[in-house]
Amino acid sequence: MIDLLLAGAATATGLAEQLPVTRQAVAKHLAVLDRVGLVHAATAGRERRYRVDEAQLARAVAQLTAVGDAWDSRMERIKRLAESIQQTKEQQTEQDQK
Repeated sequence: MIDLLLAGAATATGLAEQLPVTRQAVAKHLAVLDRVGLVHAATAGRERRYRVDEAQLARAVAQLTAVGDAWDSRMERIKRLAESIQQTKEQQTEQDQK
């Protein structure tokens, strides 16, 4: 949905025609995106046209990237710890077999 909106302002109906979900589902998603400031709606007659707030999206991407980097770092530490434990067990097994 964000990709479609980045291509240009669109209505919920227009987006639903391009997505495998109902217009109601699109409208609910747009309401959430609007509430958090990622999109803004402008009324034109009976339609509400949505557009992405690119500055807000950039801030969200930066925050998500930071969170992802932190988790990657944590997972790498867990991996090193697990490898160390495995290596210690293997060394212990070798010593026990001697």
